[in-house]
Parts: sequence; C-alpha cells; structure tokens
Amino acid sequence: MKRAVKKIVAAMLLLLVVNSTGCGRQPNAADTTEAIGKEDPISIVTTIFPPYDFAKEIGGNKVEVTMLLSPGVESHSYEPTPQDIIKINESDLFIYVGGESDAWVEGITDSLDKSVRTLTLMDCVEVVEEEHVEGMQAEAENAETGTEAEEPEYDEHVWTSPRNAELIVQKIAEELCVIDTSNATSYTENGKQYNNKLEKLDKEYQEAVAHAARKELIFGDRFPFRYFVDAYGLTYYAAFPGCSSETEPSAATIAFLIDKVKQDNIPVILYLELSNHKIADAIAEATGVQTAMLHSCHNISKDEVEQGATYLSLMQQNLEVLKGALQ
Repeated sequence: MKRAVKKIVAAMLLLLVVNSTGCGRQPNAADTTEAIGKEDPISIVTTIFPPYDFAKEIGGNKVEVTMLLSPGVESHSYEPTPQDIIKINESDLFIYVGGESDAWVEGITDSLDKSVRTLTLMDCVEVVEEEHVEGMQAEAENAETGTEAEEPEYDEHVWTSPRNAELIVQKIAEELCVIDTSNATSYTENGKQYNNKLEKLDKEYQEAVAHAARKELIFGDRFPFRYFVDAYGLTYYAAFPGCSSETEPSAATIAFLIDKVKQDNIPVILYLELSNHKIADAIAEATGVQTAMLHSCHNISKDEVEQGATYLSLMQQNLEVLKGALQ
C-alpha cells in the first residue's frame, strides 16, 4: 500500500512538472559531454547526505550538487515536491538509495529526460535483507497477522560501512567520467584519493574492534547499521529495524533491552541522529548507564551543516563513540 501511494503521488507531481515546465531540461541528447565539462558544472541531484558529500569530493568545482532532503528532516518521511522533480529532470546525474523509502522514484524514472543518468546506491553493493533480531519490536501489520512480509525487504543503509562507501564512490566517479569525458582524469584521481581516506578509516575501525573488550551493541532506537556491524563482526540488539515506521516499542521490547544491558554489562546505550532518544534514555535510567549518539549519516542537522560536517568527520566521530560502547 505504501509503495502504491508513493507511485500515485509521484505521478501527480510529475504531471504538475510537465504542465509547468513544458519541455523540461533545456539541454538535449545532442549536447556533447565536452560542452557540459567546459561551459557549465555538471548538475547532480541526490536524495540523501552520503552521495551528496561523495559527489562534492569527487567532482570538486566541476560539479554542482543538490541534496533534496533538507537539513534536519527525517529521511523516511520525505516526499518530493514538484520543484524537486524539476531539479531531478534538469540534472545530469540523479543519485538515490533505491529501497522502500525511495519507492516514489519508480513513478518518475521512465518520464525523466533521456539525458539524465541515474545511479542507485543499492546497485553499487551486495545488499542484505533487513532482519529482526531477538527482542526487536515487530511491525504492527505483521504482528497482527503473525506472518512475515510477502516480499523480502532489503536493508537500504548501504553507506554505513566504509567498505561499501568505497564502492559507491567508485561508481559515482565512473558516472562522472561518462558524463564529462574531458575531466575524467580528475574524477578518477579524486575518487582514488577519497577512497584512500576511506580505507584508512576502515583500518581504524578494524583496530578498534580488535582491541575492544566486547563485540555487542545495544540500540534504544531504530537500527540502520546492519552493513556496519557485518563488516566488523559485531552483534546488536535494538528496539526497531532500520526502516521501521514504529515509534513506540512494546513493554516486552523495553524489558528485553534492559535485561540485556544488565546481563551483559553494556556500558552505553546508543541512539540515532535526529532522534528524541526517549527509548535510550528510559533504558539508561533503568540501568544506570550512559547514552551516546551513533550517526547513520542519513541526513545532517542545520548545526552540522554550519560546522562543515562530512561523511568522514561523522564517521570519525562514530569511531570514538564505538570505542566507548565496546569498552
């Protein structure tokens, strides 16, 4: 039902765009990549923060990158506006996640200008199914019927692993090389330099986990770090899966997480950025431990924008939080 509604909304938005813009993008398929490279910066539109940050690092002053998600907005509730559709249709490259939260994209891709290239983050890596671990709150619709969803839901948060981020960066660099062949060497080199930083970050995480006293994390929140914990051999317990629409956990879920904290002597309860962290606070109050934020990088706040936050800076921040949570 959610997917069908988003398709209908997208179709209505697209109709508004067609009526308001007529011919859509001014450049047509006859435009050469050389012309784009020499006269105008490449226009890139992304739905969320990680590819926005990656594209800026790879493209430098040769690209103009727009993120549709406004700072501080929760990404899972995002719906595109007619202006957003116009931006996408006038871009050279549109980058989106490709999961359930981006279902609205399916309603517009066939109608995009033929010169708009698209890149799906979930196509850049090997995806895994979203899972429900012990104690986790089940989705209401499944809890009522006692059945699982008919179709498997794949975890969308592929960028949370630095190793996956490397693959995404490489794909973005390749796309830019196709769009703007005259500057291909620059994009390739920038991509390699950025991936060197990601490799260094990955090694720092490996070292931190190798010297940790424990390998278990407790989240009093949604859990969008499946790719992250898989990469470093960590286990976890959480209130909700990564893309859950639930906001209130059952008493049983809270009780389970409190018991796990006490039984396993967990020192820190984690929560996400842009969260009210009420669940984490409740668990912390019942157990006497601390809380801390682990940033999924899905989106950033207005303050973080002003501070010049990047994917790398946020992941470095996460590294310090992880060390405390695994002590």
